Amino acid sequence: MSVQNSGVQHSGVLNSGVQNSGVASAWLPTAPCTPGACVDSVRSAAVPRAVLRLAAVAVVTVTGIALSPLAARLSPAPRDRLVRWWCRTVVRAAGVRVRTTGGEAPPGGVLLVANHISWLDIPLLAAVRPARMLAKTEIRDWPVAGALVARGGTLFIERDRLRALPETVARIAAALRGGAAVVAFPEGSTWCGRARGSFRSAVFQAALDAGVPVQPVRIRYRQHGEAVSTAPAFVGDDSLGASLWRVASARDLAAEVDVLPPLAPATHLDRRGLALAAESGTGEGVRRESVPCAAGTGSHAGRHESARPVLKDGPVRAMGVRGRSPQRGPDAAPLAREVAG
Repeated sequence: MSVQNSGVQHSGVLNSGVQNSGVASAWLPTAPCTPGACVDSVRSAAVPRAVLRLAAVAVVTVTGIALSPLAARLSPAPRDRLVRWWCRTVVRAAGVRVRTTGGEAPPGGVLLVANHISWLDIPLLAAVRPARMLAKTEIRDWPVAGALVARGGTLFIERDRLRALPETVARIAAALRGGAAVVAFPEGSTWCGRARGSFRSAVFQAALDAGVPVQPVRIRYRQHGEAVSTAPAFVGDDSLGASLWRVASARDLAAEVDVLPPLAPATHLDRRGLALAAESGTGEGVRRESVPCAAGTGSHAGRHESARPVLKDGPVRAMGVRGRSPQRGPDAAPLAREVAG
């Protein structure tokens, strides 16, 4: 498992944003969502309860890490059941109720794609189907976490080397052909939940090349039955500690996970069509890519002057790699031309 937001950030994304890493990039997508502009002030539970929730999350996490060598010896079916139970337990320990609707992800190789709001998205998706994550290569060098992530079968990517994209897509396709489930967040960055980004299409080429279905999953968070809560959002310069505390201290926070019908690759001629089909299923918020996010009725609504726009034009198009036939993977030369354009 990997946690996101770049202090501990956006590891599950093929073309991840660098909102919090302090690294400038001309092409990596970012979202305009920020904690001050988009995140609601939560209706808080008592401090002792929040502390107990954080302690419970720590205990469940450490227990899972300690037992992971034993779990690795299990056959796939019981191991997957154990991982799904553990991930649901992590989310519940944080005080978040979970409601899952729809069917199950198909067996065998499958590309799971979802809208991206919070670090909670990762255990929620693993509870649907344990899968290999996509992570930036820097995580491999982190103390403790790097070794754990690598041991979990993570597919590492070099986000700042666009010429490495064809190789990355090929490695994802190979994992899918081998029967693995792979998780990606194609928006490329976390969004607050009221606004959303477009799905970049590069990762969908791997599903076409491998001939496996794409499983869209829609994630939403609600508090006290309201239309949407941005309290779990992990955006902008938010720190992991602040986000953990906001989630643990929230009252009546619920996560809704809608497992949508899988998309067969044969029904879409190219990766762009496949990406658009997946996006149309998971998208519920207002799509905003060149203007600051509007948080609606949140306590910070209207405070968006400092939000950064998504870099939509220019070299960012390279992550949406121009359409090719399902029989052929992306080549480095067309990618290089798109970067230059």
